[in-house]
Amino acid sequence: MDQWRSLIVAMPPKAEQHAIVAFLDRETPKLAALIANVSEAVDRLKELRTAVISAAVTGKIDVREEAP
Repeated sequence: MDQWRSLIVAMPPKAEQHAIVAFLDRETPKLAALIANVSEAVDRLKELRTAVISAAVTGKIDVREEAP
């Protein structure tokens, strides 16, 4: 513990600390919304994938065509 007490840690001034907190408070909800949107898109893509596989297996779509 004595080694930790002897460490020197650089701290930004209080005004800069407050600016950082304000920035994070502003940006965190935006990031949370983006994460929710991406998660929703992933869920929709998984559903679409399942539907396409089902359609291919049941013969509702023709998958025999070769790619160039």
